[in-house]
Amino acid sequence: MQYPYHILSQLNKYVPRDRLRFHMPGHKGAGAFVRRFPGAKKDITELSFSDDLQNPSGAIAAAQADIAEIVGAKRAFITTDGSSSGVMACVYAASRFGNKLIVPRNSHKSVFNACRLLSVEPVIVQGAEYASVLLPPDPELIEQLVVNDINIAGMIISSPDYYGNIAPLDDYAAILKAQGRYLFCDGAHGAHLALGENRAGYCGKYADMWVDGAHKTLPTLTQGAYVCVNDESLIPVAEEAMGIFRTTSPSFPVMASVEYGVKYYKNNPDRYKKTKEAAQVFKSNLSAFTFYPSADWAKIAVDFKPLGISPALAQEKLEKRGIYAEMNDGRYLLFYLSPSTAKRELDKLAIALMSVATNKKLQGTYVEKPRFIPAQARTYSYLYALKARHERVPLKGSAGHMCAENVGITPPCLPVVIAGEIITERAVQLLENSKNTFGLSGGMIKVVKR
Repeated sequence: MQYPYHILSQLNKYVPRDRLRFHMPGHKGAGAFVRRFPGAKKDITELSFSDDLQNPSGAIAAAQADIAEIVGAKRAFITTDGSSSGVMACVYAASRFGNKLIVPRNSHKSVFNACRLLSVEPVIVQGAEYASVLLPPDPELIEQLVVNDINIAGMIISSPDYYGNIAPLDDYAAILKAQGRYLFCDGAHGAHLALGENRAGYCGKYADMWVDGAHKTLPTLTQGAYVCVNDESLIPVAEEAMGIFRTTSPSFPVMASVEYGVKYYKNNPDRYKKTKEAAQVFKSNLSAFTFYPSADWAKIAVDFKPLGISPALAQEKLEKRGIYAEMNDGRYLLFYLSPSTAKRELDKLAIALMSVATNKKLQGTYVEKPRFIPAQARTYSYLYALKARHERVPLKGSAGHMCAENVGITPPCLPVVIAGEIITERAVQLLENSKNTFGLSGGMIKVVKR
């Protein structure tokens, strides 16, 4: 079955002829603007033919119904506000059933922001560390928490994570369902898994409500995502949440690209299969390299520690050759693939990596840096620390203070210190050695006033 592109078809009908645009947006799809931004002619607003995301009944409604069918959901809601608005919707749904939510430490910044805005206390859990990467928490820990606290509405988990770790979602789902709780998923990095064989590793097979960041791994414009629901009892609250957190001025090109991204590889399954196979061949041909053992084929994390080479210097060499990685975390260079990645691109990457690995000037440049903070007991709650009287102090010398706002590293937008935790010397070192951070301002960190 070939799925039609409903939203794109409507936009294409509007473009060919001259139109008098007495409607938003202000660029009017004309003049110097359209010469610089050729796609502007398809950038329209809610018109009589284009449907309305707030109350869809035409092309958008048809697109959302098709997306739900393809990914195996009861309902799907397109959003042009990225995965963050979907995370907000999930936490909002959780807040209707309890004032606490289990949140792994390595959750995205948006999860903690949602808890903050919705007054949901995150019950922070931390999995084991393997090869400098945090793993998903053990199911036994989740069971212990929900059995002993009726105020916990459920759990939200990122799966897969940036490094391709796929959480034991089947175990989480079974535990939470048995206790009458909900499983919410931030599937921002795994939309492509819905299109693979048997949807293996896809969070939508187990979650009650989740968000897929289509723009991250599908041919979709940035900020294109969709929220899905499997538990029918959550559909009304999901609709309510989307009405609150989505923009009232959604981008029609982004909406069209969300539908396109989900359907393209469903309509062209051979493309998906060929890219996945090419990624597997790529890794097998580079036997001299160590890769993080990702469970997601679209995440290739090259470990530079065994090579004794600084990933920052390797990144510079690659960029001089026009090759850009997703992320450098101080140990790994993460190459973020999608079904749109071509074999020839992987071939060029392989040649470039071999050149870096054999560059004698780079050997011996690797420096070990602290990564994650060991799990610690929490004396005060996240929400308490956010609301307490606070002050800003220099990051250097802040160890021993209680953090009053999450501070972390971006990418991947994960916290190093969470509000309510005591800042450690290791945390200070990690933040000082990081190029891009969030939560710091002019080298100052917000702490609870003593």
